[in-house]
Amino acid sequence: MANSLKCDLCAKPATVHLTQIVNNKIHKVDLCEACAQAKGVTDPSGFSLADLLLKASLNPEPAAEGKCPVCGMGPQDFKKTGRFGCPACYGHFPSLLDPMLSTMHKGIAHTGKVPQRALERKSLYERLTKLETELDLAIKSERYEDAARYRDEIHQARQNADRKLEQA
Repeated sequence: MANSLKCDLCAKPATVHLTQIVNNKIHKVDLCEACAQAKGVTDPSGFSLADLLLKASLNPEPAAEGKCPVCGMGPQDFKKTGRFGCPACYGHFPSLLDPMLSTMHKGIAHTGKVPQRALERKSLYERLTKLETELDLAIKSERYEDAARYRDEIHQARQNADRKLEQA
């Protein structure tokens, strides 16, 4: 008989095996039937994904900050439902939220995403602004050959941008 897995909580033979993939990393939790029932894993209505994400059953409890001063929700309420009661909870329970977010995302602060076309437009705008500034300086300092080169680069960049817009 192959090596049987032990419960991560009590070391009895594990019969419930949970696997979660976060950021291409596999996290496995093995539980015996009794511990799985105690944690609500076998009862879909009582199962708390927040408990597993926080690994609250495997790690010591994070320091409780008490109840939210706005809605009165406590850490145990969050662990049971997996949801906060109001927007103020996010600031009031960082010891619950930060470890969970760091395992689910690249960081704990939302930085958003920028569409590729917006990045291209911004890059083009910055390049044109720099070239126009260089053109003005070249004209003021009577470097007409440099000014002609900057003018041609500006013209070429605008033509390329127009072609990209036609293709889109």
